[in-house]
Amino acid sequence: MDPDGRTLSARARQRTRAFAARAPDPSTLARLSLGAMVFLAGVHKLLDPAAWTVYVTDWLAPWLVVSPVVFMLVNGVLEVGFGAAIVADRYTAFAAAVAAVSLSATCAYLAVVFAVEGGAFGDVLARDVGLAGLAWAVLVDALAGSARQS
Repeated sequence: MDPDGRTLSARARQRTRAFAARAPDPSTLARLSLGAMVFLAGVHKLLDPAAWTVYVTDWLAPWLVVSPVVFMLVNGVLEVGFGAAIVADRYTAFAAAVAAVSLSATCAYLAVVFAVEGGAFGDVLARDVGLAGLAWAVLVDALAGSARQS
């Protein structure tokens, strides 16, 4: 190592470049992460729909045409399908669009709940904003890939 630390820095940069050269493509990581999250959320809704009904506020429940549990079960089935499609890289643009719109609508709903009910679900809102952004990124990447293939 040089007295000013340049050799160590050069070695660190070389290791970083070597790691990056072997790492998976970032768009693949994003797609797999989004697909796994949607799939696993769907599985959990099917296994324990009551755990998800806490997000249905008293003022939202009358707007649902089914009970909150049935609503979660239907969502679970859909999420398993869309998540599997994203992971398998089949119909990715459509499945990612559904996820992006759904997560964005969820964020809007959670923002209203947060504002109206004194900060309720703020932690979930913070997480879902990032997930919505991830879904939009996967959608844009899938659409760009489709355009390149045309």
